[in-house]
Amino acid sequence: MKFFLTMFFASVARILAQTPADQSVAVLQAERDGCAAYLRGEADKIANFLTDDYTLTNSKGKISTAADDIEDAKSGRVHYEVFENYDMKVRLYGGHTGIVTGKTKVKGTAEGKPIDIVVQFTDTFVKQRDQWRLAAGHVSRLKE
Repeated sequence: MKFFLTMFFASVARILAQTPADQSVAVLQAERDGCAAYLRGEADKIANFLTDDYTLTNSKGKISTAADDIEDAKSGRVHYEVFENYDMKVRLYGGHTGIVTGKTKVKGTAEGKPIDIVVQFTDTFVKQRDQWRLAAGHVSRLKE
């Protein structure tokens, strides 16, 4: 019992010691790690990055899910040469929700067709099991 109380209080102290700036850095790092997983086609890392109920509304209004993104990576039907986020800003809410806005440059192929676009994105992160995970995204295509 003493062990569990010690672990509980250590966890609470660690959470309380994190500043909003620390959490913003952690959310941005999660975003960067997610981009790297998509760029490399790492299905297992994409699965860990996304919540189970993740959805993306793409620039054509189509909704895709975590299962869709994971299958795209596994099958290789989507391949990226560039997957880069920039001009990112973070807003935090209650230490467990983060909103990231920014732009994404994507270049590669999808089902054999070339992709070369820039989109404005809004990503919603939630903290699950002490990890920032992407729960929802929305993108709008920008003129280059």
